[in-house]
Amino acid sequence: MAFIGIPFLMVFLFFGVGIIGTLFWIWMLLDTAMKEPSEGNDKLIWIIIIVFTHLIGALLYFLFRRPKRIQEYGR
Repeated sequence: MAFIGIPFLMVFLFFGVGIIGTLFWIWMLLDTAMKEPSEGNDKLIWIIIIVFTHLIGALLYFLFRRPKRIQEYGR
């Protein structure tokens, strides 16, 4: 009987991780589109990276570019 609950728990766990990852991806995409300065092609390049690499691109933006942008532009 206990074995029936394990697959359901794994489905809900993976579903939750997928939802959180997608929400994070949308947040980084909107953050890039709305707050990234339009100097050169930086905004467009970051949007393309985030769209085509999904969670990896969003993490790269969040960890590397976003802190630098906040430090330089204050937003």
